[in-house]
Amino acid sequence: MKGYGEEILRMEDIVKTFDLGEGKKLVASDHVNISLHKGETLGIVGESGSGKSTLAKILTRLYPMDSGRILIHGKDIAPLKGEELRQARRNIQMVFQDPSTAFNPKQRVKEIICEPLQNYGLIRKGEVEEKAKEMLRLVDLPEDFANRYPNNMSGGQRQRIAIARALVLKPEIIICDEATSALDVSVQKTIIELLDRLQRETHVAYFFICHDLALANMFCDNMIIMQKGKVVERIHDLREAKDPYSKKLLASIFTIEEGKNKVLPDELFQ
Repeated sequence: MKGYGEEILRMEDIVKTFDLGEGKKLVASDHVNISLHKGETLGIVGESGSGKSTLAKILTRLYPMDSGRILIHGKDIAPLKGEELRQARRNIQMVFQDPSTAFNPKQRVKEIICEPLQNYGLIRKGEVEEKAKEMLRLVDLPEDFANRYPNNMSGGQRQRIAIARALVLKPEIIICDEATSALDVSVQKTIIELLDRLQRETHVAYFFICHDLALANMFCDNMIIMQKGKVVERIHDLREAKDPYSKKLLASIFTIEEGKNKVLPDELFQ
């Protein structure tokens, strides 16, 4: 297992509930505790509705939490508001499942990539094109993409642009929220290889939310197993699972070997 740097993030006792009406509440995050170190890829895995994406939205402050602390280098960013919060967000960027929903279709790629820099006043207008080309080279895309529109590109190319935009502010943490699940398997492989290379070059930490257990087990250094808003256990490899729920997830991984002589029930064809 590779070594990590200092602890960057610590989420302590995070609680988040949603009011469903008629006196009913959904506990999406139930006293969750998580730590993340420089250069680490931490997988957040579990079934749909387990609280994975809610946790990411709490970390980015897209959702307010009921209670808890979010410590970045020991400083609690949970109480921050206004300009202090905006500055804290520079250090945490996000790559979504479908980047096209996060892009302005009227913007060229160079404007999409450099928009974060412009928002923080870190780049002059005349520097945008050259900076965009630099970031395109970083994610293995041609420089001439800078003047194109993302709707004319493949899903894998758009995801590379999303990664370039996430990296342009040089954050310490990138949240990958199902960032490969909408891609073909062959494209997934190239995106994972890109993320791995970028991490080795920049030492960025990944908060990797994924429902593909085999992918998470291969790519992540450590994994948090979540069920109904709770952290069931933290493990390095799914084969180390001790909790019954984690073992159930492990047993659900479908392999090619298991499928060779699989007989499907007749009722599926009726």
